[in-house]
Amino acid sequence: MSDLPSAIHPDILPRLDPEYVAFHNIHLAHRVPPHTIPWHPDIRKAPYIPGGSPIRTVGAVKDISLQNCKIRAFIPEGTPPAEGWPVLLYIHGGGWTLGSIDTLNSFISRQCKDNNCVSVALDYRLAPEDPYPAAVEDTVDALKFIYYNGKAEFNANVNKIAVGGSSSGGNLAAIACLKAQELTPPIPIIFQLLIVPVTDNTASVTDERYPSWKECQNTVWLCEGRMMWFRNMYLPDPATWAEPDNSPIFASDALLAKVPPAFVSVCELDILRDEGLAYGEKLKSLGVKVEAKVYPGASHQILGMDAALKVGKQQADDAIKAVGDAFNAA
Repeated sequence: MSDLPSAIHPDILPRLDPEYVAFHNIHLAHRVPPHTIPWHPDIRKAPYIPGGSPIRTVGAVKDISLQNCKIRAFIPEGTPPAEGWPVLLYIHGGGWTLGSIDTLNSFISRQCKDNNCVSVALDYRLAPEDPYPAAVEDTVDALKFIYYNGKAEFNANVNKIAVGGSSSGGNLAAIACLKAQELTPPIPIIFQLLIVPVTDNTASVTDERYPSWKECQNTVWLCEGRMMWFRNMYLPDPATWAEPDNSPIFASDALLAKVPPAFVSVCELDILRDEGLAYGEKLKSLGVKVEAKVYPGASHQILGMDAALKVGKQQADDAIKAVGDAFNAA
């Protein structure tokens, strides 16, 4: 195995997409994984995942400050429909610890452009400075702002709200669909886009429910060490790990049965693969419409590499289509 800090482990190398391997060896193998060095907020200044497509040109971009967080609305060009633009609230990943309002602006702006929707990025508070439940509170605040102020702020059709997210953002999106039902009045969400989501914060390499944890413990980007580093940053008290606001798979059947249809998008060589699939299966068993797709040979972070990898572009294309289909069906 190479001495490079992010060299691909021999356990994983033969199974990875060859196009990814070539890109990783040039652009990522030299990076020092954040969980291997002492924590400092400057870790967040490290460059984002390379290989992403450019931010799309849209009609307008509007940053709005909320109580403890900020949102960025990408607004389509042209005249909105009479009832207003549909809305997608999309929540970035980064283990509840890294990432910002700029993360995945390429993908979020593409949702706006391709689906003629207001596409909203959420800049939620991050751990360890603001651990659980800060990110959940900010997600609910953003959802409430869109529902109550979206029409006035960006011509939104607040009866056509979808939520989505990647990784920890997928966790928060799934939780938003549960929390929305408990608000007074409930906020209707028509669709959830869950890309490589965290659904069970009790998972571990000894957990037989999720073989991907052991199988992919040495995978690229999100290995076991990095995932546990994120979890411990955000959830310093293990007594909270099984709470539904952290692990949506443990929500009551009554709440889970009422969540909107879902597209669950997971990667074959991702430690989180099996908990994402298990969440989709649980929703299906309760009568929720779920489409799940596994991207072969792919690692956790490919959505941000859509200009460099065919499999990354495929995941992005499928996610765009899933949201567009949901808006058209609503």
